[in-house]
Amino acid sequence: MNTKNAWEKYPESQKKKIFAFAEEYRKFISDCKTERECITDAVKKAEDKGYKNLDDIIAGKKKLKNCDKVYAVNMKKALLLFNIGSQPMEEGLNILGAHVDSPRMDVKQNPLYEDNDLVLLDTHYYGGIKKYQWVAREMALHGVVVLKTGKIIEVNIGENPEDPVFCVTDILVHLAEQQLKKDGEHVVEGEDLNLLVGSMPARKTPGKEDDKTKELVKKNILDILKKKYGFGEEDFISAELEIVPAGPARDCGFDQSMIMGYGHDDRVCSYPSLIAHLESDKLKKTGVCILVDKEEIGSVGATGMTSRFFENTVAEVMDRTGQYSELALRRCLTNSKMLSSDVSSAFDPNYPSFFEAKNVAYLGHGVVFNKFTGARGKSMSNDASAEYLGELRKIMDKNHVSFQTAELGKVDVGGGGTIAYILATYGMQVIDSGVAVLNMHAPAEIISKVDLYEALNCYKAFLKDA
Repeated sequence: MNTKNAWEKYPESQKKKIFAFAEEYRKFISDCKTERECITDAVKKAEDKGYKNLDDIIAGKKKLKNCDKVYAVNMKKALLLFNIGSQPMEEGLNILGAHVDSPRMDVKQNPLYEDNDLVLLDTHYYGGIKKYQWVAREMALHGVVVLKTGKIIEVNIGENPEDPVFCVTDILVHLAEQQLKKDGEHVVEGEDLNLLVGSMPARKTPGKEDDKTKELVKKNILDILKKKYGFGEEDFISAELEIVPAGPARDCGFDQSMIMGYGHDDRVCSYPSLIAHLESDKLKKTGVCILVDKEEIGSVGATGMTSRFFENTVAEVMDRTGQYSELALRRCLTNSKMLSSDVSSAFDPNYPSFFEAKNVAYLGHGVVFNKFTGARGKSMSNDASAEYLGELRKIMDKNHVSFQTAELGKVDVGGGGTIAYILATYGMQVIDSGVAVLNMHAPAEIISKVDLYEALNCYKAFLKDA
């Protein structure tokens, strides 16, 4: 089945809405490059819309009722939003789920060292990346440093024009004959992703020769860290510092129809999920928005989807509405429906042999439904039911949402996964639904503005009509 370019259905007057929403999103991904930054921004937006902290509701022993709106934060890296519907929660929730972490490099716990008058930070890459794409480009440093006193120092260096930037160096092409003979996985090795952060030595004290100050460049960097940012070398132990591409996302193409920037996977789904949830009101079924961490490394840990944060919070909300019992919770989760909002691979005319033309997503053709993901025989995939797809087709057509169906590349070429299979363990109806992306997992990814807008409309329609 051929799909149409979604731009064609919009008159010029309505295209202004598409560009306006895209500009909001472009600013969001330019400002929010870590999961902490995304959650902080999302909480502010939620509170501006009248959402209350669930912890305060519980502490005050307050009850929740129809149309009440609450949120819960998990370790500043994951967020749940609830818009209480008119139907009992036991009849199920309508859930939008996306992740806010993206591939990057993380600073190690003992990272700082000097080598021949250059100072570098040792790193460990996070998520699936082509390592050679992350060298010889401007990088920024985002995150937090927690002192032994408990004080939290927020770090954001490399985004303002007056800030310095950092770089992982690459060997010059004149000397790269042996490097270029390597396969792509080993052109740049993981342990070689070391961030260059300084080259100027500290000034020696006249008349003093102290062996402890032989690494004068490192000493100078440590002096700057202490004086300007307030932490020392030992504080890296309790730091979470992420190395991400520096600079804002930009409009792409002569027609400015696309956005090129870091972190579309999966903020191009998490942002419209958030906005669709915040702009929905008077729902029949309770609407839930999940913004979760750690998807890029298997959804593990306390802030990943495999934790009990979601299940426990649903139980707390049901308790505050006077609807909780263990059986009611189980029925609630089983009767729920979810859009696992994650990106899909877009057809790339530079690499057509990797895609099967009838079953690939096309940039500009609307939101994407992936009945299944996985790899090699649908391994590790959620495979949505035909009945659920039939229901979603009806909802999309009713609300004039442009959509397409796809799989992630040719059979046996590769594959991928999302959080869908984790929620499906409750027995709920789940399908992958998101936006097509070019350059997925690269430092600069590309999406279509009209696909972003169709995702917003898709998520609103789902919350209202599913």
